[in-house]
Formats: sequence, structure tokens, C-alpha cells
Amino acid sequence: LRLAVKAGSILEDDDQLGLAHFTEHMAFNGSQHFKKNDLVSFLQTIGVQFGADLNAYTSFDETVYILPIPVDKPANLEQGFLVLEDWASTVAFDPVEIDKERGVVLEEERRGKGANERMLQKTLPHILQGSKYADRIPIGKAEILKTFKPETIKRFYKDWYRPNLMAVIIVGDIDPATAEGLVKKHFEKLKNPAKEKPRAYADVP
Repeated sequence: LRLAVKAGSILEDDDQLGLAHFTEHMAFNGSQHFKKNDLVSFLQTIGVQFGADLNAYTSFDETVYILPIPVDKPANLEQGFLVLEDWASTVAFDPVEIDKERGVVLEEERRGKGANERMLQKTLPHILQGSKYADRIPIGKAEILKTFKPETIKRFYKDWYRPNLMAVIIVGDIDPATAEGLVKKHFEKLKNPAKEKPRAYADVP
């Protein structure tokens, strides 16, 4: 299963640099049906390992959550769709968990200061000159990652995690009608905001 969100770092406001990626991290730190650690614990019981199997990534224009689920038991698949639903709509953003996760994301930012990343930081602003992409590298700015308020990341989630910017991808040994039924059960209830922000696309000269 994959949940693909057509929202990445290009959509961040100036006070949100790095928070598209941080949102991805927070999806694994508690939601409506899966409290902190419950998600990883459940997946480990069915043979899915965090990092090796369960993963996600954030780029300029998209965030994608990757969730492999063994289909030998129908209940596992049902739980898998519940995980996707929670990622799409009920990430908790607990302030305590946000503060814990700052160190994890800042360590990623620090590890990205090797030679290749330093060259990229020098070349991308020239390659993307004149485009918003030049100012929206997904890892963001350390000073914002250290100090942003919970309301700031919740604003990003509320603005961009919405049905008309999402797709559910299902590949595997599953009856298509069953898969469609599970998508409808878990996602038909989600609504787009009444006054949604326009999803603009940045040009590259």
C-alpha cells in the first residue's frame, strides 16, 4: 500500500521550511487509532520492519508513505488501510513528540553535510535560479526545525493533506473489488476544505 500526497517542500510558507518532511516524520509518532509506538509494534507483529519495509520520503512536490502488508490475514489488510486513513487525516502532532523528533530531523540535516550534499547546496541555487525550488530544499532550515511552534506544522498538514491531493496505490495479491471497497470505506468520509489553498506549480526558468 502507498499513500501519495501531492504536497512537498515547494508548498511550505517561509516559516515552514523543512516542515513537509517533518510532517512525514510525525505520521509515525501518533494518530487517532495508533498512539506513539503502537503502529510500529503492530507492524512488527505481522513481520513488517520500520525502515527496511515501512518507510516514507518527502521531495519538492510529493510525500509518499510506503506500507507493505502481508495479506494472509484479512484483518492485517484492514489495519493497513486504517493506518493510511490516519496518515491522511488524523496525525496527532503532540507537542511533546514534536520536541522529541526535532533531534532526529536535525541529525538528518547534520548528516546531510557531507561532500555530495554540500555540492548540491552550492549547485542547486544556480540550476534552479529564478525558481521557488531554489529556496525549498526538503530538509529545510535548522533554525526553523529547532524553533517552530506546533501550530505552524499543523497549518501545513491542514492546508495540504486533503483528498484532492492524495492517491492510494494498491499492488498485490488482492481482489480489485475488495481493494476498491476498502478505499471507499476509509477515504470517502474525508472532505476537502471549504476554502482550500490553490496548489500552485513553480516554474523553473
